[in-house]
Amino acid sequence: MDLHSITTLVFSLVGGLGIFLLGMKYMSEGMQAVAGAGLRKMIAAVTQNRFFATIVGMVVTTLIQSSSITTVMAIGFVNSGVMTLTQSIGIIMGANIGTTITGWVLVLKVGKYGLPLLGFSSFIYLFSKGDRWRYWAMFFMGVGMVFFGLELMKDACKVIQKMDDFQTWFQMFSADTYFGVLKCAIIGCLLTMVVQSSSATLGITISLAESGIISYPTAAALVLGENIGTTITAYLASLGATTNARRAAYFHVIFNVLGVLWVTAIFSYYIQFIQYIMPGDVAAEKVVDGVTSYPHVTAAIAATHTVFNICNTLLFIPFVGQFAKLLERIVPSKTFKEKPHLTDLDIRMLETPLLAIEQSRSELLKMGEGCGKMLGWLNTLLQQDETDESLAKHLRDREKILDSMQDEISHFVTNLLAGNVPHAVADECRQQLRLADEYESISDYIDTILRFDQKLRKDSLRFGEVQLNDLVKLNTLITKYVQTVGQAYRDQNENVLKALDEPGNEIRKTIKRLRKDHLADLSSTQLAPQVTVAFLNTLNAYDRIRDHARNVAEVIAGDK
Repeated sequence: MDLHSITTLVFSLVGGLGIFLLGMKYMSEGMQAVAGAGLRKMIAAVTQNRFFATIVGMVVTTLIQSSSITTVMAIGFVNSGVMTLTQSIGIIMGANIGTTITGWVLVLKVGKYGLPLLGFSSFIYLFSKGDRWRYWAMFFMGVGMVFFGLELMKDACKVIQKMDDFQTWFQMFSADTYFGVLKCAIIGCLLTMVVQSSSATLGITISLAESGIISYPTAAALVLGENIGTTITAYLASLGATTNARRAAYFHVIFNVLGVLWVTAIFSYYIQFIQYIMPGDVAAEKVVDGVTSYPHVTAAIAATHTVFNICNTLLFIPFVGQFAKLLERIVPSKTFKEKPHLTDLDIRMLETPLLAIEQSRSELLKMGEGCGKMLGWLNTLLQQDETDESLAKHLRDREKILDSMQDEISHFVTNLLAGNVPHAVADECRQQLRLADEYESISDYIDTILRFDQKLRKDSLRFGEVQLNDLVKLNTLITKYVQTVGQAYRDQNENVLKALDEPGNEIRKTIKRLRKDHLADLSSTQLAPQVTVAFLNTLNAYDRIRDHARNVAEVIAGDK
């Protein structure tokens, strides 16, 4: 074993793996950008139907070429309340099937075309002005890098054939016994945990098997272990998340561990089944130029991966409800209401910009709903003879929550903008930063109106009966206005400004009339100066709420 051979082996293997991983990343980002709108629609369409959720998980993973991203995405949506635990279970099972497409892509013997494909795609990526062309080019650059990286890893594995020490070491890992199968599965699991990509370890496994370094059964056992190793990404993503999000991550682990356990128990029969359905005899060894190879081994490994995940899904899918109940026992609910986390977990979703922006949009919808609730509470508080302190505290606490939500959304969206995102996503990011600021401002003015009322009460003063009735009516108009804007954002209704013209003018006229009437009444009635100041300031605050809600509507309509 000479230094030159070791250097060649290490450089080729590390270089090939790096190019392979970067290629997978480019494939994923390119396809996400091209199919982004479709991905968002599919996620939004997921229902409680476990079969439909599984199909969506499979399709999304097939497109973005990463079960880890799909699973983390599902956990992120559960964490923010966009998706239920049952829905996420279906998505996760589908993701496990979708990720097996990578093996079938590698079955195509086009490794020698990887470099020219990378080169031609690079020119299109660099010199194309259209976004769609650039992202298609990014996708095909990724495909080229995947095949080129795989070729480099195969060349590195051929070097191993000339090294007796390495050959002897690899012979220690053989799936000829039950414990041998478990040992290989553990190695596959650990390798995937380190590399953080089951597709990459699948590529290494295929390279070793095609070069004759390991047998097909050994490769199959490694692939089974890789299914467990890939769950570490989702588990790490669930740390610090809400209870339901952690349950979804635990299901991913349980799903794969139980699947591997039942397959390893019947491993020899499973291998025979794969050999039966695949063309040729994958166990037949051929020696060419001193290198042992296995015919159709890549296809057999791909089939091993796919059949395992399909069978596992078919076994689990009838018991989704039971597993949800089991997970509720394993991860019990907390006694207090959990604060919705955005940056703690969802920051990992920056790898999928078109889906990450959907999550921040969900948080903005919550901000809009929060403002509507605060106006409702304010209406109740203004009419009370004795202030309900718990309700007043509830309103003040909600204002602080909306402040925090704005900070988290701004941090999240700013990080998203810092990455390589399509222009459409960048535009939406800038809109969301504006919307978060507008909604936070609305909550501030609602809190300010409550403070005006409480300050009067401390001075043993109140608004007059007529003033109070006028404010309640104005509050009702403003509440409907804010709710209409929120619904327009939920529906993406770009014609919202037309619907707001009439109620907006009514609010403006009402505020102008109330201000004029109040000033006119000063000459005929005795009012404490504090009441006049509080009333006029309250009218100004309501006018500012209308202005900020109008700004939100203009952003939705694309006017700002």
